[in-house]
Amino acid sequence: MLEPTSLEGTPAVRVAELVDLVGRDAVVAWCADLLAGRAAHDDPDLPALGWLGGRATPWLTSLEGDRLRLNAYWVRVWAARGLLHCYQPAAARDVVAALGDEAWRVRETAAKVVATWEVGEAADGAEALLEDDVPRVRAAAARGLGVVGEGEHAGAVDQVADDPEQSVRTAAESALRRLRQRLDRDV
Repeated sequence: MLEPTSLEGTPAVRVAELVDLVGRDAVVAWCADLLAGRAAHDDPDLPALGWLGGRATPWLTSLEGDRLRLNAYWVRVWAARGLLHCYQPAAARDVVAALGDEAWRVRETAAKVVATWEVGEAADGAEALLEDDVPRVRAAAARGLGVVGEGEHAGAVDQVADDPEQSVRTAAESALRRLRQRLDRDV
């Protein structure tokens, strides 16, 4: 298991360091496999999870009574966050699937990956997230649609421009402006 030299620093710094050591293809594949559940977080043949989780890696477990519980969703959150800093289109299928994850932090981070890397095939999944219970997810989805949405997504974005949460309204208004500019027409 390849251990990080330091758990300090930002995720971007740790991911860049890992890319330097093993290559972009390997890092993207590892993150995508973790995100999709095809790889185990503790596989000794894969990099140590500290590359993605840093000092937060202890959050992976919590004590419930006298039993240690695995908080597996953190693995998926950190994997998606890794893809924020290192991405290739081969990971798109897993990012799209992660938009439907049971954990809101995974959905939010996957929506951020959509916006950051222009994952066009995620537009319909991002549109569905505009109805998510969690405002942070709705805001990330709106930002994603500003980047990858098409004219048919504008109506859904417009509806959340009246969201009760200010952050969602702001993201929706920005997404609508971006859609108009990117599509070069009124939406």
